[in-house]
Amino acid sequence: MARFDRLSANWVYGGTLAGLVLLALTPVLAAGWGADQLCAFLCLPAYMIHQYEEHDDDRFRRFVGQITGFAEALSKADVFWINVVGVWAVMAAILWASLRLDPGWGAAAGWFLLVNALAHIGQAIALRRPNPGLWTSIVLFVPLGLATVVLSPARPVQHALAILLVVALHAAILARVAWNRRAAR
Repeated sequence: MARFDRLSANWVYGGTLAGLVLLALTPVLAAGWGADQLCAFLCLPAYMIHQYEEHDDDRFRRFVGQITGFAEALSKADVFWINVVGVWAVMAAILWASLRLDPGWGAAAGWFLLVNALAHIGQAIALRRPNPGLWTSIVLFVPLGLATVVLSPARPVQHALAILLVVALHAAILARVAWNRRAAR
């Protein structure tokens, strides 16, 4: 098995441990930050812990395959890029922007959690069954996401752009599933 194949099959375990390390380092890294920036920062390790519930044992990929009726709706590489670039790198950019450009950009981290939680909760209601990541969405994402959005000094345009970004990233996942389905035909 090639290195990237191993990495794309096992990224979630490193991410979970990195999330725990970030939580342990929070008092050092976030010393002197306001509550809004602290909440924005905590969104990343919370997301990494959520990803463990969602992706351990390839749960999310299998779930998507089951509900779409297409086993390879997402490849392991797709899931890797979605989460490492689409979540970790984007969240890192949000944190940089909130600390270096304007603290209002931290609201985007909260919207990341809230939109994802709404997707998990809405899907669970629609399908009348739990889905991978539902419980951490409810327990971690809803309260932390709300706190981040409420405490953020974001202007309305920043909230709107943050929501658009997160919805676009979720739409990109659906587009990838559609692309994979067409490519398989």
